[in-house]
Amino acid sequence: MNIPIYQADAFTDTLFGGNPAAICPLQEWLPDAVMQQIAAENNLAETAFFVKTDNGYLLRWFTPELEIDLCGHATLASAHILFTELGYNEPAIHFETLKAGVLTVTRDGDRYTLDFPSRPAQPVDKLPMDLINALGGKIPVEVLKARDYMVVYETEADVRDLKPDFSVLAKVDAMGIIVTAEGEHDDIDLVSRFFAPSAGIDEDPVTGSAHCNLIPYWAEILEKHQLHAYQISARKGELWCQLKGDRVLMSGKAVTYLKGEIFI
Repeated sequence: MNIPIYQADAFTDTLFGGNPAAICPLQEWLPDAVMQQIAAENNLAETAFFVKTDNGYLLRWFTPELEIDLCGHATLASAHILFTELGYNEPAIHFETLKAGVLTVTRDGDRYTLDFPSRPAQPVDKLPMDLINALGGKIPVEVLKARDYMVVYETEADVRDLKPDFSVLAKVDAMGIIVTAEGEHDDIDLVSRFFAPSAGIDEDPVTGSAHCNLIPYWAEILEKHQLHAYQISARKGELWCQLKGDRVLMSGKAVTYLKGEIFI
C-alpha cells in the first residue's frame, strides 16, 4: 500500500519556522495502530490523517505517543495541503473531528483562518508547586487549568528564559503546560510556549489549540477581542486571533516542505 504524505510548516511564512506537521490523505481509515506507528515514525508533534466525505473531511491527529482531541497547526497544515497541492477550490473546508466538533478553515490569500472552540481555563485552588518547581521555581502571576495547565508570568522574559525539567513535567496531571505573559512590544499582545512531554513532545513549537485557552484569558485581561500572538519557541510562530463568542478564530500562514509516499 502506498500512502501519500506531505509535510508543512504551520503558523509561519518561512521554511524551517513555525510548527511542522505531517499530513496523510487517505481513501479510508487505516487501523488505529498503523496510524499511531506512522506518527511515531514521523516523530513530529502531530501527524494528521483525513478522509473525504460528502460534506468535507474527517480529520484525526496523532502525536508520536497518542491520538489527541484537538490540534491547530496540523489542521492549518491539512488545509494548506488541500488548497495548494490537492486542488481544493471551495471557499471553506469543513473538518469533522471525533471530539472537537466541526472545524472550519477559510483562506484569504496566503493566510488561513481556523474556527475553533473557545476553552476558557479556570484558576486552580492551590498552586501546584511540583509544576512550578519543574518550570524553574519562579512564582507565577496565576495558574489556571482546562485540558492543559496555563501558567501566567509577569514578563515575556520570564517565559522566554524557562528551562523546564521535562521528566517532572511528564508526570503532571494534564496533557500539556501553557506558559504565557503579555507581549513587550506594541504590536504583540501575548507570548507563549507549550510543553507536553507526557504526549511525547517536550516543547511544541507553535500550538493552535493552546490559543483556545489563551485568547479568552487575554481578551478579558487586555479588554480587546482581536489579539496578535507569538509563540516564542526556537522556531517561533505567529497568530492573528479573535475571540468571537464561544469561538476562537486563529489565522496563520504555512509553507510546504515535503511531498512523498509511505510504503506499507
